[in-house]
Amino acid sequence: MRCHEVDYEIIGHDIQLVEVELDPGETVIAEAGAMNYMEQGINFETKMGDGSDPDEGMMSKIFSAAKRTLTGESIFTTHFSNQAHQKQKVAFSAPYPGTIIPLNMAELGEKVICQKDAFVAAALGTKVSITFNKRIGAGFFGGEGFILQKLEGDGMAFIHAGGTLIKKELKGETLRVDTGCLVGFTQGIDYDIQRAGNLKSMVFGGEGLFLATLSGHGTVWLQSLPFSRLADRVIRSAPSMGGSDKGEGSVLGGLGRLIDGD
Repeated sequence: MRCHEVDYEIIGHDIQLVEVELDPGETVIAEAGAMNYMEQGINFETKMGDGSDPDEGMMSKIFSAAKRTLTGESIFTTHFSNQAHQKQKVAFSAPYPGTIIPLNMAELGEKVICQKDAFVAAALGTKVSITFNKRIGAGFFGGEGFILQKLEGDGMAFIHAGGTLIKKELKGETLRVDTGCLVGFTQGIDYDIQRAGNLKSMVFGGEGLFLATLSGHGTVWLQSLPFSRLADRVIRSAPSMGGSDKGEGSVLGGLGRLIDGD
């Protein structure tokens, strides 16, 4: 294997984290701020780049880091290495409620395309880069724009889905989904955007103007609750943004906020 061979355990049901077990000398990379806890003997270092190419020059690292900023990620990744003489563990969690998806990249054709903020962690040797939507429609109306994340390697990688995870195996079928519900897909899946029904359905259906169309042979991961949908509902329900006080229960709730200055 090119990548380090790490063991792992997914902890929790609805708001999960992944605990990675490292043998002495093994390393796992993660997004900045994803670490939850680590045992004694684990040392971490922030580096520019994912470390997949040890001989990569400084200019190449800067170029790779610049591409990462296009996906909304930090230009740095954190490398967690076990420098003890026995196995030690480090855990990572996503920034909002959802499900951790373990990807055995060797079994998935060594390449997975995913939404821009899905990556959580991966074994050292995994290349984290960007790819561009080739379809103009997918770029303009796909929710994620022209830029998606690409993971390459033969080890374990971990991505995150909001809410409940749905895994679909396509064998020549076509699947139409809300553009925000797409988390990732393997090679062999063709991704495009199509109009959502007739004009009346597009305007009054509440499902958006366009749907993502996935077809071919491969695996597709979907999420039941995209973070953008959750954030939109929270903002619209916030009293400070003009939302109602449903669930507060009584006049005392409003008086309490007045007294507190909220």
